[in-house]
Amino acid sequence: MKAVFLLIATNLGVMAVLSLVLQILGINQMLNQSGMNMQNLLIYASIYGFAGSFISLLMSKNLAKRQMRVQLIDAGTSNPSERWLYDTVKRQAEKSGVGMPEVGIFQQPAPNAFATGHNKDAALVAVSTGLLQHMNADEIEAVLGHEMAHVKNGDMVTSALIQGTINAFVIVFASLISSLLARGNRRQSGAAFHGTYMLLQMLLGFLGSMVVMWHSRHREFTADRGGAELAGKHKMIAALRRLEQTQAAGAQGALAKDFKAFGIVPMSGLFSTHPPLAKRIAALEQNL
Repeated sequence: MKAVFLLIATNLGVMAVLSLVLQILGINQMLNQSGMNMQNLLIYASIYGFAGSFISLLMSKNLAKRQMRVQLIDAGTSNPSERWLYDTVKRQAEKSGVGMPEVGIFQQPAPNAFATGHNKDAALVAVSTGLLQHMNADEIEAVLGHEMAHVKNGDMVTSALIQGTINAFVIVFASLISSLLARGNRRQSGAAFHGTYMLLQMLLGFLGSMVVMWHSRHREFTADRGGAELAGKHKMIAALRRLEQTQAAGAQGALAKDFKAFGIVPMSGLFSTHPPLAKRIAALEQNL
């Protein structure tokens, strides 16, 4: 219910901000003169902008189980390593004040982990077989703390709302610019509008993804701090350094596209979801 409430509230907020901006810029009057209904455009942009990201959020946990072939474990497991993993997540969930997530393991030779789910009280935390093989108990505990911080902070919902907001802005401004540019060519206004609209959607969507990725990188520092609070700063730093070592040794492994943002494995570049490991380690060391 909280996710639904946030979606509705954010939708209304985006519509109000867009309407105010267009009114201040005098674009509302221009569009009314050209026959474009601004209210309908805002409603369309809001619905279609948020629909995809919200549906993906609702499906995220089940989708992750299928795509990553996650094998769930529970309190009744007879495997000591699995039992320790389950108990560690349970302890961290209680300390974080969230509901017990589902816990699972997926087959991947490189160290990796992710958290997903539309509700912080019904999430999924999964780790790779490579993580269990390459890391010791303290380092695994820190990685689990990092993922539990994502759950506690509601990062999955926040990311969906940010993506939905970007989508809505892209639809509105691509429509506005295309409409204004096509006005000067009445004979080919339809073709001009649609051609320009498609190009602008790609361009604005590309620029908007920079905002989404910036937020994702910023969120990783917060999750690292959360992991440090749950497991200990030295353990969190040790886990990140272990990732550095495995990365330098050439251990490769990637999560499915929809879950990369909530994994632990770093990526580099302007469009990366994670900041460099060296920066994450330095940020934690400064707070020791």
